[in-house]
Amino acid sequence: MYGVGILKGLGVTIRHFFNTYVEDLRYVGKKLNNTQEFERRQGVDSTGLYTVQYPEEKIAVPERFRFVPFLVVEDDDHPERPGHDWCTSCGICPKVCPPQCIWIVRSEDPVTKRPIPEPEAFFIDIDICMNCGLCAEYCPFDAIKMDHDYELADYDRTGIGVHIHDKEKLSKPFSYWRKIAPTTAWEEAVDRGGWEHIDVIKQKQKSGAPIAKPGPTWDSPYVPPIVPVKEEAPAAETAQAGGEAVGTAAEAAPVEMSAEDAAKEERRKKREAALARKHAKEQGGEG
Repeated sequence: MYGVGILKGLGVTIRHFFNTYVEDLRYVGKKLNNTQEFERRQGVDSTGLYTVQYPEEKIAVPERFRFVPFLVVEDDDHPERPGHDWCTSCGICPKVCPPQCIWIVRSEDPVTKRPIPEPEAFFIDIDICMNCGLCAEYCPFDAIKMDHDYELADYDRTGIGVHIHDKEKLSKPFSYWRKIAPTTAWEEAVDRGGWEHIDVIKQKQKSGAPIAKPGPTWDSPYVPPIVPVKEEAPAAETAQAGGEAVGTAAEAAPVEMSAEDAAKEERRKKREAALARKHAKEQGGEG
């Protein structure tokens, strides 16, 4: 009563005003782009006010910071799937997107015209995107993530690649995601059961292949799985009693196929069988 609350509020303002100059004296000659300074400034121990001289000074964004989405692809040095998309073009992200700014074109087999679980084209209009992160939250394959790049201003508002990001501009390697969000990437890997794509993990579990699993903590070193090296079959004797050459043991031995190659071969046989049935049906109709 009697203006006591107003005086208390003014006291807080005056205290912050003087603490601002105390902080300026503490950081005289230093820039506010150091990680420890940023954490203290953003925490409860921060006092006073401060100004960041942008763009000369840039404060690091938190790991959970989200801006426009991007697509996760395998690293170029991946031993099995270099540059392969994590996205399966399931179509969930366009459905949950509130402003409807995502368009996907699904790939299809050129022979059978059956859909292939990977996107042929992917577009996001960043002028419409509200950076809500629902697309990344609902993606069942961890294939779409929210980026930290907020400097996207441009004088041109037209054209694909400027404010309508296509698949080429959206695609970024998995190592980039682990760099900008190490703890989140580790938590997702723990839930998936490995660092690989969920489909790759399932295939390796069926075939008994080793899986690269995350360590007990997010900062634990990444140890790739140990893949046993198959010994080459020794060459057979090249001469027989009749003088005819004999093929090597490697040629005579059956070639072992990986789980992925076996699945591709099975799909190829099914496509050929389907085409044969279709061809026989057409010939029967003509007769």
